[in-house]
Amino acid sequence: MLHRGNLRRVVGASTIALLIAALMAFYVADIADAGPTRCQQHRLDARERAAVVTGRGERVLVIGDSWSVGLGQDDLARSWAGRLPGQVHVRGFSGSGFSAAASGCGRVSFHDRAPTALGVRPRLVVVEGGLNDYDQPARAIDRGFRELMADLVGHRVVVVGPATAPLRAGAVPRVDDRLQVLADLYGVPYVRTSDLDLDYLDDRLHLTEDGHRELGDAVADRLAAVTPARPAVLGR
Repeated sequence: MLHRGNLRRVVGASTIALLIAALMAFYVADIADAGPTRCQQHRLDARERAAVVTGRGERVLVIGDSWSVGLGQDDLARSWAGRLPGQVHVRGFSGSGFSAAASGCGRVSFHDRAPTALGVRPRLVVVEGGLNDYDQPARAIDRGFRELMADLVGHRVVVVGPATAPLRAGAVPRVDDRLQVLADLYGVPYVRTSDLDLDYLDDRLHLTEDGHRELGDAVADRLAAVTPARPAVLGR
């Protein structure tokens, strides 16, 4: 039989263990809910932005990340892509990039989404991104780029690289240079934006409305100075 003092200690320890287990259960449940909720919001935003078509003229498809979607803006239609000339269709997904693992929301890389996005039958495809590839190895970026170019064979393409968002500024030069090498390899123009001094939200990653306007106007000017090209067929 347990002594009364020992019994109290056993009961006390058991109670603490139960409390810790309960707290851990709530914590795990909260973490599990956070992912799907965030990803679901990204999907809702992507659909909302895809429903907005701006401008007239040559049909332009923008495949991109949260910047093309307009994350952080009250009106997603005011994302930078709306500043481009032509009839602009945006197929963006927040957190996505060239690399398959850039996003934790499943198969949403540029390559994964390109075949469906091409359903708008564009005359020009503008691929914008790179900030979400900041922590991805070069081989992952290479593979994603290669698969995307295979998707876009036969289409006129321009790739727009990442701007120097303060939160990820240290990683931008590596990604920027890698994307330039890959664009040269596949024979498509590469438009750098890492030199732009843009206006950012407090998160130091996403653009303000002024930042979107500045980026959109700069990209439009730089697109006018290059000749879109069909990607070379180099194999997967």
